[in-house]
Amino acid sequence: MVCNENLKGRVDKKFCSDYCRNSYNNSLKRSNNNLVRNINNQLRKNYRILETINTEDKTTTTKNRLLQMGFSFDYFTSIYTTKAGATYFYLYDQGYLPLDNNFYLLVKREIK
Repeated sequence: MVCNENLKGRVDKKFCSDYCRNSYNNSLKRSNNNLVRNINNQLRKNYRILETINTEDKTTTTKNRLLQMGFSFDYFTSIYTTKAGATYFYLYDQGYLPLDNNFYLLVKREIK
């Protein structure tokens, strides 16, 4: 019980309303979801940044520009290593490849 109101109805009733039931369940999940929510927010932000810069499906940019826009290199959804040994980091279908001199190649992978 969340609101401390008297319960009316069935003997095994635990909550007075849907609001109280939802509030109780949300409070149980809140601490566990903070980490996931924060990571998903950063993934979305990273994706939007790549999508904003990479309008032609393949372009280059600097590390400094990505950082100024709030990009975090700690969060990505997958890694692809080519036969030649180049490692692409992807956020869903948007990816980046570290180049020399703090430049990055931005690419878009076709989803089939």
